[in-house]
Amino acid sequence: MNAPLPLLGEQLLRRRLISPDQLRIALLEQQQKRRPLGWLLAELGFADEAGVQDVVAEQLACQRFDPVQHRPSPQALALLAEEEARRQYLLPLAVDAATQTFLLAMAQPFDPHARALCDSICPGGMRCEVLLAGAGEIEQAISQHYPSRLDIDTLLDECGSKPTGMAQAHGEPPAVRLVAALLADAVRQGASDLHFSPERACLRIRYRIDGMLLTIRLLHLALWPMLAGRLKILAGMNIAENRLAQDGHFSQSLLGRVVDFRVSCQPTLHGENFVLRILDRQRGILPLTALQLPARQLTQLQQMLRRPSGLLLVTGPTGSGKTSTLYALLKELNHDGIHIMTLEDPVEYQLPLLRQVSLTDNAKASFADGVRALLRQDPDVILIGEIRDAETARMALRAALTGHLVFATLHAGSALSAFSRLHELGVERQQLQGNLIGIVAQRLFRTPCACQLEHAADGCALCHHSGYRGRRALLEILHITPALDLLLATAGLPELLTAAREHGFVPLAEAARAEVARGGTTPSEMARIVDLTDVIAGAHSHAP
Repeated sequence: MNAPLPLLGEQLLRRRLISPDQLRIALLEQQQKRRPLGWLLAELGFADEAGVQDVVAEQLACQRFDPVQHRPSPQALALLAEEEARRQYLLPLAVDAATQTFLLAMAQPFDPHARALCDSICPGGMRCEVLLAGAGEIEQAISQHYPSRLDIDTLLDECGSKPTGMAQAHGEPPAVRLVAALLADAVRQGASDLHFSPERACLRIRYRIDGMLLTIRLLHLALWPMLAGRLKILAGMNIAENRLAQDGHFSQSLLGRVVDFRVSCQPTLHGENFVLRILDRQRGILPLTALQLPARQLTQLQQMLRRPSGLLLVTGPTGSGKTSTLYALLKELNHDGIHIMTLEDPVEYQLPLLRQVSLTDNAKASFADGVRALLRQDPDVILIGEIRDAETARMALRAALTGHLVFATLHAGSALSAFSRLHELGVERQQLQGNLIGIVAQRLFRTPCACQLEHAADGCALCHHSGYRGRRALLEILHITPALDLLLATAGLPELLTAAREHGFVPLAEAARAEVARGGTTPSEMARIVDLTDVIAGAHSHAP
C-alpha cells in the first residue's frame, strides 16, 4: 500500500469524465469541507460517485465493495473505533485466520493517513486486502453495522418510568436524540412518510412503507410536547403556536447521505399531529430503464421523448409515483446541451443541470405565473409540477405551441379521463391536435417479498410480515401517433379508445391482469389499486 498512486483528478480528466473547470471547483470545495474528491464530485452533480470509484478500482486493480455481499463481522469492527472509521472513511470487514487476510473497505486510497491507519490496525502477520467503496457507502454501512448510540429502545429506557423526568445525557437531551433516532430508522426502513399521531392514551408513530401505514411505536403521551417542540425547531416553525396548522422543511445527514423532510403540523383533538414527508434523493431518482417496465412501454416512452416539442401528461392519484416518473423522463434528456426548467410546489428532488423553481418559496406566484416567467428564461424543456387550474392549463398548452417540450402532472383516473379533466379546465381536444405527445396514467403496486418464495404465510421481518416488499409502476400509455392525432378533434372518446387499441393501447386493468399473470404481484394487490370489475366480468363472459 506504500506505492505512489496517481492523482484521481488527473485520471478523471484523462478519461473525460469531468472537465477542468469541474475539477477546479471540486478541489476548492475539498479545501473547505475536507471530504473525498469522488464524494464531492457526486455531491456537486459533476460525476457519479460509483462511476468514479469504478475508475479508481480499475486503476488500483482491486475489487469494489458490495454492501450486500460484504457484511462486517463484530471481530473486525472491534479493531477500529466508529469515530475514526467515519473520519478516515474506513470499514473493517473480516479477519480470516485461515488465509491470514484482513479485509476492509476504504473510500480514500490516495490518502496517506487512511493508508497508514489501515496498516496500523491490521493484525500482526496478516495481509491487508482493500475493497474500494464510495464515501456514502462507507458512511451508510457504518451507521448500519456499528452499535448505534441512537438506539430507540435504549433512549426510551433512559426516559425511565416517568417520561417527564428525561435527564440530559451524552451532551444532548434525550428528546433530541430520540427524534434523530426515529428519523434515521424511518429512512433505514425505506419509509416515504413518518406520522406522529397523539391519541387519548398514547402517541402513535407510524411509517408509510410501500404505500401502507404501519404502526411502529406507541409512546407515552407525556413525551409528545418535547418531541413536538424538537420537530418544530428543526422545521423552522413557531414553537409557541399550537392552534394553527403550520408547514416547514429541513434536511439532515442520515446513513451517509443528505435526506430532506417536508413537515406538516395540524392541531387535532388530542394534540398536534405531525406528518413528515421523507425525500430521499438516493432512493427517489431512478433512470427510465430501472423502472422495470415492459419492453413495449419502455419503447413508447423513449419514442415520445424524441419529440422536439409538445405536451406530455402524467396522471394518477396522490402517491402514485407521478413525480418520480417525470424525473426519470427528465433524466433521459438531461445534459449540458439542453436547458431544462422545472416549476414545483415544492421541489422534491434536486438534479444537476436542472433549473428548479419552488413555488413554496414565493407565496404570491401561481403555476401559471411561474410558467409565464419560465418562458422568458429560454428553456428547451419545462416541467410543471401540477396543472391545477384553467390558466395553468392554457399556459402549458401555449408553451407546447411555441416549440417547447412540456411535461406536467394532472389529477385524472386514466389516460382517457384526462381529456374530460382538461375540458373542465377549458382546454378542448381540438386545441390539443398537433401538440399532445401522449398521456401516461400510473399506479404503484407492491411486489412479493423474497420470503414468499419459501411459502412463508406470515411473511418475515423485512416485509413487516405483509408478504410484500418494494413497489413497481403500472402504466397505461396513450401514445398520440399521427393517426390518433387526426382523430383528436372529431372523434368521440369511444371511437378514440377503439383506434388507440388498434395502435397498441392497453388499459390499466388489462395491464394489471397481465402483470398478475406474469407473477409480478398478487390479484388482491392489483384489486387494491385498480378497478378490475370489467376485466373480471369479461373473463367470466368468455369462460366455457
